[in-house]
Amino acid sequence: MEIASIIGYCAAILMVLGYVPQTLQTIRTRKTDDIALGSFVLMALGASCFFVQGLLTDNLPLAIANGLTATMSTVIFVIKMVNDYGRKNKK
Repeated sequence: MEIASIIGYCAAILMVLGYVPQTLQTIRTRKTDDIALGSFVLMALGASCFFVQGLLTDNLPLAIANGLTATMSTVIFVIKMVNDYGRKNKK
């Protein structure tokens, strides 16, 4: 295995592991007050673009890591929107 592939797989693992705690915490607590909406929108869009690039270039680590990252960012985004929208309807 080439060094570039090893680095790619390490980056993929670290990227996904970096999102898991926030995603699990958000799912468990449903607390999103301190989450910046714009950040998660941009992260989901960026990860989605890298996912597509990984598919187009047959770069499996890039596709898998960013597919998972985009999914987790989207989950957090949806919970944030439900919380924010629900708060506005209650007032």
